[in-house]
Amino acid sequence: MNRQLIFAGALAAVVLAVPANAQIMIEMSEITCKQFAEYDADAQDFVANWMRGYFSSKNNITVIDSRYVRRNTDKITHYCKKKPNSSLMDAIQKNAR
Repeated sequence: MNRQLIFAGALAAVVLAVPANAQIMIEMSEITCKQFAEYDADAQDFVANWMRGYFSSKNNITVIDSRYVRRNTDKITHYCKKKPNSSLMDAIQKNAR
């Protein structure tokens, strides 16, 4: 009986000790080109995919053409290098198709 109680207590301690994932809130409309360039690769991928989905939905686009993804990425990167204080959303709106 003691063994089961100790095992149950140890199991409960392990389950309760699992750290919760941190929630990060990002205001997408406030991201500047400079900030985006400073993000790590995972964060850049996350933001880029969110933006791609947002603008595809806004423009009722249901097909992803990889040629345009590469072209848009290059144009937006070039634009952001010239105007680092511009918002990323503005850069996308002005350069993506």
